[in-house]
Amino acid sequence: MTSSRQRTIATAAVIIIVAVVAILAATSAANPRTLFPVKLNGKYGYMDHSGKVAISPQFEQAGRFSDDRAAVAIGNKWGYVDRQGKLVIPPQFDLADSFEEDVALVGVGQQFGYIDESGKFVINPQFQGAGSFYDGLAPVQISDRWGYVDKKGKIAINPQFEEAGNFSDGRALIRVSEKYGYIDKSGKLSINPQFDGAGEFSEGRALVQIGNKFGYIDKSGKLNINPQFDQAGEFSDGLAFVAIGNRFGYIDKSGKFAINPQFEAAGDFTHGLAPVWMGGRQGYINKDGKYIWNPTS
Repeated sequence: MTSSRQRTIATAAVIIIVAVVAILAATSAANPRTLFPVKLNGKYGYMDHSGKVAISPQFEQAGRFSDDRAAVAIGNKWGYVDRQGKLVIPPQFDLADSFEEDVALVGVGQQFGYIDESGKFVINPQFQGAGSFYDGLAPVQISDRWGYVDKKGKIAINPQFEEAGNFSDGRALIRVSEKYGYIDKSGKLSINPQFDGAGEFSEGRALVQIGNKFGYIDKSGKLNINPQFDQAGEFSDGLAFVAIGNRFGYIDKSGKFAINPQFEAAGDFTHGLAPVWMGGRQGYINKDGKYIWNPTS
């Protein structure tokens, strides 16, 4: 993770734009039905796991598939398509995130709310910032503080944090007095705020920043990969992207390189593939580091 990377929430705009446009969310199991956003001649479409175009490039932006729907931008509005590329929710939102736990975060003007899979609001736009639902809770910003709501829109954890992230592995990232720590679902601190930057827990580890270097902690807060990287991401499919200088590669959970640093930028592995960038163009590699989709623009 970099300090503004995916899933560390500063504002809803940050988390949506990063998650939807380029960086794929973490999952653990390979799934040949998964479709991946790709860009050709300035437009986004989708490829399948083999690298074959499944939905022709036609969108201004495109997000990941979840619950058989993906957020896409047509013009300056966002809607949702199914796996055949058919619009199932017409473009009408100013921002849109992927579906999680049967609801999706969307933006209307400067406020954020949640829709169901039919496109109807289940929580009306009312928050200044927001994140996705995980474990039945979602982070929301009310005035200048972050707390959590349940799926009925009721406050579950009172707004009190400078920043707040999505729940993952029973913990959520928060910021207090310019330092990052973690809370449990009751809102109590499980790891005291002490880090200069941090990411969500994934596969039992969380990315943390100490000074200007990134490493990883376990759920007790103990460092298990010492801070040594210039940038880094969260673990997904057993690997995490990291940067040494200005080149990105991937490490395993022991901290050893599985794919040597060589890319200009990199994203999370999802279903065995990860987006990487060279020359400002995005491609996809497999876990052997081989291209499935050569970098294109």
